[in-house]
Amino acid sequence: MSTKEATAVAPAPRRTVLEPQRPVKKRPAWDEAPRWQIYLPLSIYLVFTLIPFYWILLFALRPAGSTSLVPWPVTFEHFEKVWTERSFATYFENSLLVGLATLVMTTLVALAGGYALARFDFKIKQAFMLALLCSQFVPGALLLVPLFEIFAELQMINSLGSVIIAETVFQLPLSIILISNFIKNVPYSLEEAAWVDGCNRFTAFRIVVLPLLRPGLIAVGSFAFVHSWNHFLFALMFLNNQSKQTIPVGLNTLMSADSVDLGALAAGGIIAAVPVVLVFAFIQKWLITGFSAGAVKG
Repeated sequence: MSTKEATAVAPAPRRTVLEPQRPVKKRPAWDEAPRWQIYLPLSIYLVFTLIPFYWILLFALRPAGSTSLVPWPVTFEHFEKVWTERSFATYFENSLLVGLATLVMTTLVALAGGYALARFDFKIKQAFMLALLCSQFVPGALLLVPLFEIFAELQMINSLGSVIIAETVFQLPLSIILISNFIKNVPYSLEEAAWVDGCNRFTAFRIVVLPLLRPGLIAVGSFAFVHSWNHFLFALMFLNNQSKQTIPVGLNTLMSADSVDLGALAAGGIIAAVPVVLVFAFIQKWLITGFSAGAVKG
């Protein structure tokens, strides 16, 4: 049989008809929990978290002697009482001064120290870093006696400067570590390029590096401000005059051995919390970026 006949006799290839596939039902992974198992614990946690805040607002806004669970009618007599009669306006001004001064001093010193640790090598660098880390384990109460003696010799007792210096010293170790790690993430070639263009080290740092450190500086500064705003121990020990005291000490004066004015105490607590809440509300984006970048070595 010839090739042409074999080709003519050979059957044509059969076409495969593709049947439509049924959609495969995806099985949930073991780590993918149903949404109610996520939202229910979070809701319970949120309720337990918000109840103390609601309780503070309740005591601060309802009239004195009221036992209602709803702050109605709303009154601001407790706020007026603590602001005028209990000198909370003075306490607020002193706390604001201490917080801002601590913020500026901590940021400037930590910036200089962090740059030295990030860009220079010296013999005791590792020992110095270890000392900074070990200083975080020292509680502030152990610093009271030596600091009190130093401030007494300098005649700085009952001065806001003593509290500012103490708060700055207490905040510097962690701030220097964060700033140094953040500077390490800035490429050294950027400074070298600025040197080639004719800048000295300080000018190159100010023009090239400093703008890139904004999230880290905001994180360090905000942490220093919040800690100095809420710190109670140094202000209690170094300030004797009522006109020099800060808000945490002022809140302590609202409690006595015989009675506690819950309405005034709640109003004072809200006044003390408002600046901290506003600070974190405005800087939360830079705060998260700064702490995440400063915690990882580049």
